[in-house]
Amino acid sequence: MFVTTAGRTNQQMIEKAMKIADTLAVPYIPRRKKSIQALQKETNSECIVVGKERLELFSLEAEQPFIFHPNSAMFRIKRLANGEHDPFVEAAQLTKGMTFLDCTLGLASDSIVASFIVGDEGTVTGTEGQKYLAFMVREGLKTWDSEIYDMNKAMARIEVVHSRALEYLSSLPDNSVDCVYFDPMFDEAILESDGIKSLGHMALYDDLNEETIEEAMRVSKNRVILKDHYKSKRFEKYGFHVLRRKTAKFHFGFLEN
Repeated sequence: MFVTTAGRTNQQMIEKAMKIADTLAVPYIPRRKKSIQALQKETNSECIVVGKERLELFSLEAEQPFIFHPNSAMFRIKRLANGEHDPFVEAAQLTKGMTFLDCTLGLASDSIVASFIVGDEGTVTGTEGQKYLAFMVREGLKTWDSEIYDMNKAMARIEVVHSRALEYLSSLPDNSVDCVYFDPMFDEAILESDGIKSLGHMALYDDLNEETIEEAMRVSKNRVILKDHYKSKRFEKYGFHVLRRKTAKFHFGFLEN
């Protein structure tokens, strides 16, 4: 990995790129009018490009970079603000002031919705095992402008932890989080989304196992939630109560303490 700037750069962007490189403990490489592809070929590395308004993460030989976007969170929050229901919020029984842990953060869509619901009084934490994806999502949550004040506040409140889920869960005390959440469908979604197809080989795919579920139950005060494909065997395998939805491709399941 290295960090560079967009083609048309300035001193502020250069300083920001150098600061990011220092934070990530990777090299900063001046652009010097070279293409991203040329720099990647020379270094055989992924790279983060600092632009005027956003960061881009280029995987090796990727046609399109990864750029943070809150995906479905925006229209879901608009619907919630209008008094409509959200199946995820209902499955997790989220209310103001709750603590929520997302063990499969991905692009943080569900965590943004959770943060909107739990408000300033609550906390939302998300784990991401891939170092550079964790950094990109952390920065995106701080800087993306949705033009919705309460959504911007919700994004800014989310704490992104660079850790594998089991490792982080194991570090937490008993009964320390109201709700623990898993969305292994992120494995599929990350490959299907045009903007992040190039990250397929960078993403970490830790499937659920008995130890992870046990740790989640130990940590959770109320519920452990699983979002998965309606044909998934995980619900039955780990004993989740399934909230079935007739026309949906995915269901939510829960384990209760």
